[in-house]
Amino acid sequence: MSGQPTPATEIELELITRAQRGDRQAFGELVRCHRKGVINVVYRMCGDANLAEDAAQEAFIRAWQHLPNYKPHSPFRNWVYRIATNAARDVLRRERETVDIDELALATSGEGPEATAEREERGERVREAVLALPPASREVLVLREYEGFSYREIADTLGIPIGTVMSRLNYARNHLRKSLAPYLEVV
Repeated sequence: MSGQPTPATEIELELITRAQRGDRQAFGELVRCHRKGVINVVYRMCGDANLAEDAAQEAFIRAWQHLPNYKPHSPFRNWVYRIATNAARDVLRRERETVDIDELALATSGEGPEATAEREERGERVREAVLALPPASREVLVLREYEGFSYREIADTLGIPIGTVMSRLNYARNHLRKSLAPYLEVV
């Protein structure tokens, strides 16, 4: 059964049922369970920690508003990530200005300053290249490469056919390969 989305646990189903009846505490627990993943997805789509927080908050507000319409035939994670990717698109549309990417504080693990600087520069180049992708291709790439979604999960989350997932992912990977080629060549 590999590639199939995992069904919601009984605990999650109970929380969803309670939240659909208006239990804010149950919804709060669902938010706690999925908050980190939602923030990661929207951060990788927009490249700004503040925008990611805004988009994640917006996503959970929308999820609360539309929770009565959620049917547990697909994983809750996919449903909330779909809302999150839409919220990230909306936040990016509102911003429209160049996004400044914050450096991530990374542990040095005993490497020297030159190695740290090279690693950080490589990470920055990758982030810039991902952010330069068209939003539709970026969404698919983020869900596949950073979140580990299967093609089926991506298709379900974004509401698109698997063939479209594959073509967008292929486009994104080819685009990244070309844009990062100068930085990946060994001298």
